[in-house]
Amino acid sequence: MTPRTLPFGERAVLAEVDALADVLALHARLTASRPAGVIDLVPAARTVLVVVDPTVLSLSATRAWIADGADAAVEVHPGASVVLPITYDGEDLAAVASELGMSVHALIARHAAAEWTVAFTGFAPGFGYLVSPDWPVHVPRRATPRARVPAGSVGLAGEFTGAYPRATPGGWQLIGMTRAALFDPAAGLAVLAPGMRVRFTPASPAPLSVAALPASDPLPADSSSADRGDVRVVATGALATIQDQGRSGHLAEGIARSGAADRAALRTANRLVGNDEAAAGIEITMGGLRVRARRHLWIAITGAWGPIRIDGREVSAYGAHPWPADTELHIDAFTRGARGYLAVRGGIGGPQVAGSRATDRLAGLGPRPLADGDELRLDDAAIADIPSLALQPWGPPEDAVITVELAPGPRADWFGSATALFDTVWTVSTAADRAGIRLEGPPLERIRAGEIPSEGMLPGAVQVPHDGRPVILGPDAPVTGGYPVIAVATDRARDLLAQARPGTRVRFRHAH
Repeated sequence: MTPRTLPFGERAVLAEVDALADVLALHARLTASRPAGVIDLVPAARTVLVVVDPTVLSLSATRAWIADGADAAVEVHPGASVVLPITYDGEDLAAVASELGMSVHALIARHAAAEWTVAFTGFAPGFGYLVSPDWPVHVPRRATPRARVPAGSVGLAGEFTGAYPRATPGGWQLIGMTRAALFDPAAGLAVLAPGMRVRFTPASPAPLSVAALPASDPLPADSSSADRGDVRVVATGALATIQDQGRSGHLAEGIARSGAADRAALRTANRLVGNDEAAAGIEITMGGLRVRARRHLWIAITGAWGPIRIDGREVSAYGAHPWPADTELHIDAFTRGARGYLAVRGGIGGPQVAGSRATDRLAGLGPRPLADGDELRLDDAAIADIPSLALQPWGPPEDAVITVELAPGPRADWFGSATALFDTVWTVSTAADRAGIRLEGPPLERIRAGEIPSEGMLPGAVQVPHDGRPVILGPDAPVTGGYPVIAVATDRARDLLAQARPGTRVRFRHAH
């Protein structure tokens, strides 16, 4: 069948079909004919999100490719297979068996006998949504999700089964526990990927190993070191994390892009000290960072605005400054904007996870947030001389009232009037972090009830949950979600939103 193509901002198209089996077939066909410019193919319950680089493959060409590839003949080979050991002792096992009208023994036997396929991943890195023709039953989620589901828990929800790679909140019905290492956060590698076949075997004595997976640099659990680094963290303020331009091409594995919330500010800071624009720096939330140079360095600070001092001497933002050895750099509380970026010539070094040094707080990927006493080593990302003049005049970010451009989203037709989104002046609530920004204002009215099966998400997506108040997804948001997306913030708007503080007023306008 020919899929329906729906808009998803400036960089993606959502291809929608009628059933999960159609998703698997469409994903296989698109994978087999994938042209240059396609960054991610993200299968979900009824859709495939196609993320592209529009400078290589335009959105119109993407839609044409999806339509042409929908009917192309392709031989679909089953994916690799894996066996997961499981102990059937979950808290909800007896209740689920009773709900399905079978004994606990019969439920266990049926679940273990089924051959499962990873339909898609999401929710968390390494979390696979598994389906099977041998499991034609529907299990409702818990009415009240658990605040914490232990890592390794195996659950049922709807037509799916799945195992939690790490401890997270969750509403699936728990039937057992696996000791399999489903995700290696040090390497950014997941055991389960779309198309793989999975069987559960009761009570295997040995845990599954990920040692056979492709190798990557190890990531220490603690980014501090007893060795003397190039920069020592004296105080972090509210939050300081290592960020770069993020992880590209891993959404289908459940790994979000992450990276700097204000990507343009970090790129500018890197250019000011002669670094590659993709070099890692420090993202500082609301100010308060104090760091000490172990040797003579050069730095630049961009993004949010506040007092900056080197060895007690005030210096300007958006300029390169020498940082003498054994002196302290103090970035005080920000008076404008929410996030500042510190670039040090050479870039912040350290192991990479899935091609990036970014800290993803929601997924637990990359180095942990910085802590007092951490020692940081520099990389070799300097590629040019330090510019002799400032790149251009700069001023503080606007954070009282901002105007945010929105491109079309796939589910605008779920709402009575899309103009209500643009006619309202919204307010950033206190629920604003790297995962998303919740807005306060009059609720948007739905004209369609029910739930959307999980589908791919991107930073900037404007989701509307049941209360009708929009949430704009941030760089650390999960890669799938079930709330309708009414619109998608443009790339430039995402950088603008990174500087919004609680209380900032937001106006939306249509992107041109």
